Amino acid sequence: MEYRKLQTEEIDRQLFKKFQRHQKVTQCWRKINGEWIVKNVPFIDQWNEEDYNQLIKCLKNTLKTDGIVYGVFLEDTLKGFVSVENGFIGKNQEYFDLSSIHVSEDMRGSGIGKKLFQIAAQWAKIHGAKKLYISAHSAVESQAFYKAMGCTEALEYNQKHVEKEPCDCQLEYVL
Repeated sequence: MEYRKLQTEEIDRQLFKKFQRHQKVTQCWRKINGEWIVKNVPFIDQWNEEDYNQLIKCLKNTLKTDGIVYGVFLEDTLKGFVSVENGFIGKNQEYFDLSSIHVSEDMRGSGIGKKLFQIAAQWAKIHGAKKLYISAHSAVESQAFYKAMGCTEALEYNQKHVEKEPCDCQLEYVL
């Protein structure tokens, strides 16, 4: 496995040609009346061309604004990636936004998500952040990953993220 920083010029549709963004979701966490409960919410989460085009635009913008995009490759095929925005958010300006972390379906459970998360956390800490902010998929499996990494419910919610993805769990990770 090769972990490395991605450059703007390599972030295109070809990079994601063999990336498997597919997740069969059966249960999700939902906050109802101030309490977290697991609900049956079956659906398939799979990116289409529009989703990939939006992702490419966002990742290029992350690099343009001095954030980081890191990828992991197996035999020159992208198997996972993480991005962190450069710029403080939150009322105390202590968070950096972990804007994406994804592992190809065929590689989940292999430890590359953990390694990518650690790379993101280290980069944010070096750049002065005290915490990572994560607007995370509410699927039970996704939340189990974040909990295993040490994430907790965010002490303050970023309204932009809440409005964009109202079903996401708003998390933080203390660096």
